[in-house]
Amino acid sequence: MPQDSKIRVMTENNEKEFLSPWAQLSSESKGRLTEEEPCDIRTTYQRDRDRIIHSEFFRKLKGKTQVFIQMHEFYRSRLTHTLEVSQIARTIARALRLNEDLIEAIALGHDLGHTCFGHSGEEVLHHLTGHFAHNEQSLRVVDVLERKGKGLNLTYEVRDGILNHTGEGVPVTMEGKLVKIADRITYLCHDIQDSLSAGIITDEDIPELCKEKLGNSHSQRVNAFVHDMVLETARQLKAGNEQRIYQTPEMESVMRELRKFMFDRVYNGKVCMHEKVKSTHIVEFLFQTYTKDMSVTDATDHIAGLTDSMAIKEFQDRIIPKPK
Repeated sequence: MPQDSKIRVMTENNEKEFLSPWAQLSSESKGRLTEEEPCDIRTTYQRDRDRIIHSEFFRKLKGKTQVFIQMHEFYRSRLTHTLEVSQIARTIARALRLNEDLIEAIALGHDLGHTCFGHSGEEVLHHLTGHFAHNEQSLRVVDVLERKGKGLNLTYEVRDGILNHTGEGVPVTMEGKLVKIADRITYLCHDIQDSLSAGIITDEDIPELCKEKLGNSHSQRVNAFVHDMVLETARQLKAGNEQRIYQTPEMESVMRELRKFMFDRVYNGKVCMHEKVKSTHIVEFLFQTYTKDMSVTDATDHIAGLTDSMAIKEFQDRIIPKPK
């Protein structure tokens, strides 16, 4: 065995020794779409993580809306959301002794297929094409669109976690299940913070139950969710119950209350709806323009790959007459 290969094998052996029985081991991956020689130094999930970080679509996330369109550089983008999901999920994974490398790869790749203008862009493309979902587009990005059509050739477990991070699908690994719920915790907590900073809501607006159980700051809210999830999941798994990520019934109730509040006051609120009108008009115009010259699939791929500023510029270039 080459000397360098011992590094990867040592890491794989460390996983076998230290990770929990519920963790997905790198050495037991179901493999890639196309078989390839393993890296001498990195495990298979570390390699997936690196491919995602160095991808074009990952870089584009910094220019895509999370909630608010170009209101201020302080507010979250799709990239900062992605990094926060990764950090929160890895914190929980470390406490539960799950595979952090797999967690990181899924978390960093889960939103690669998100459109310009966040969920508004996603809804418009769904309406125009008959079916569009950002999780499916994320899988299409890593399988087909990256590397000029070659794809990233990721492992089965990472691809499964990306596809099933939202919607009705259930990830096959504990790591994928963790990213799925960490994604929701993350966007609820940071969207509250951004909404407060934007003056859309005030501290007094937040439901009393949420303030009582989660605290009054961003860090307190995240900390409360994380502690609850770690302790309850460890308790349930130790008792021999189903292998999944748990929250206490009390904290599940708090999350539902918080999610309802955010949809009522923010996501479907006046400011976001006003921005949605503008973004809808831009995406519809671009789609109708591009489908005159290319297939619906190619037009959808192009628009989904645009950042907010790229979409606005392409719209302006076609609407505003150029001086002769």
